[in-house]
Amino acid sequence: MRAQELAEPKPVPRYFIDLHDGANLVRDHKGFDLPDLAAARAQAVRMMTRLAQGLADPLERQDYVIAVRDDQGAVRLRLRLSYDVEPG
Repeated sequence: MRAQELAEPKPVPRYFIDLHDGANLVRDHKGFDLPDLAAARAQAVRMMTRLAQGLADPLERQDYVIAVRDDQGAVRLRLRLSYDVEPG
């Protein structure tokens, strides 16, 4: 290895995490500097968990999708949450 390769750290990938609630798309314009897709997935799961914890009793079905995009704009993974109450 050359000295220059050792001195220059690899750039950390940036991931963008968008939320769609079935009617509205909230696009992430800032992004997250994360080491890899597994870390981006963990961040998206934390976001989806917080979203689920804040849900109220729905009058109708609610569907949410989180899309994780890389810095080129390609969707690398999606998480889906459907919340529905069916009377028994």
